[in-house]
Amino acid sequence: MDRPALTSRLAGFGTTIFAEMSALAARTGAINLGQGFPDTDGPPEVLEAAVEAMRAGVNQYPPGPGIPELRAAIAAHQRRFRGIELDPDGEVLVTTGATEAIAAALLALCEPGDEVVTFEPYYDSYAACIAMAGATRRVVTLRPPGYALDPEELAAAFTDRTRLVLLNSPHNPTGKVFDRAELEHVARLCTERDVLAVTDEVYEHLVFDGREHVPLATLPGMRDRTLSISSAGKTFSFTGWKIGWATGPRELVAAVQTAKQFLTYVSGAPFQPAVALALGLPDDYFARFTAELEAKRDRLCAGLAAAGLDVFEPAGTYFVTADIRPLGFEDGRAFCRELPGRAGVVAVPTVVFYDDEEAGRPLVRFAFCKRDAVIDEAAARLAQLTA
Repeated sequence: MDRPALTSRLAGFGTTIFAEMSALAARTGAINLGQGFPDTDGPPEVLEAAVEAMRAGVNQYPPGPGIPELRAAIAAHQRRFRGIELDPDGEVLVTTGATEAIAAALLALCEPGDEVVTFEPYYDSYAACIAMAGATRRVVTLRPPGYALDPEELAAAFTDRTRLVLLNSPHNPTGKVFDRAELEHVARLCTERDVLAVTDEVYEHLVFDGREHVPLATLPGMRDRTLSISSAGKTFSFTGWKIGWATGPRELVAAVQTAKQFLTYVSGAPFQPAVALALGLPDDYFARFTAELEAKRDRLCAGLAAAGLDVFEPAGTYFVTADIRPLGFEDGRAFCRELPGRAGVVAVPTVVFYDDEEAGRPLVRFAFCKRDAVIDEAAARLAQLTA
């Protein structure tokens, strides 16, 4: 055939960096600090709830929007933690993870030729989903060490073709938590330009050092124009269950459901009641979980600094970014491909999350959602780079 098999919209995307680096870890036996998944399971009572659901026959198609118990639990969670009131029947949609929710949102809300403003470095599915929707991404670069938002750069990214802003906070891969003042800049532009917002808040319970996660939907003028997305994977350490959700005004949720039903239709029947239980866990679970991850952050940051890397301490998420130039390296891709052989550790080159490759070329992302012994061993191995 003269015509390539892969559509031009997806040309250049190829295999995700996470699959590539995890395969490298498996092939070499290196410690995988690349892909963001924990190496322990979440709360045992949540796991048992899924097992009980399977044994009770909850194994067939659930309702399209998600089981009522889970939709009610999501609404209760938003009220409890965010002060957001939602109608579980129409303002809550259960999805196959947050990634599907983002894809369905972009497919549902964007026409070909629309523009989506987002922030780089960005989670890699954003670029692919924007492309699949036929839209164009316009990126605002967040620069280390603080990854502060430049209001002028943000304003310049908006045009008369801007359809929506895609905002991730807490932010993967940088670990940045957008503060209220930054979010107010975003909100003001959205309301002035009549632009929608889609927010990826999967790390909402992983905010450190007493900082506050501020949902964009809670700011003036944003309740009726914001679709908020989150999931159970990160908060409860069951990333493989792929139970996510989208919440917001009825019109937006209905649009996303229209697209979602033709993607996975439904999924995760026995996991849905288990996640409903998880969302109702007592406050001390959430506080303890955050504190444990904060301690792991400190542990890995100290190890990376001791190994000679320039470390940008994250305010949230599972991840820490480091600059490799103090070790005499310039290219993050080459560094990460050589790292398993040099030190027995796998990381992710942050450059793959940038349009501006020069901005991300010397940066590498490490995941700290691992057992303390694994973090310590990885740090010891990385210390060999300067030994």
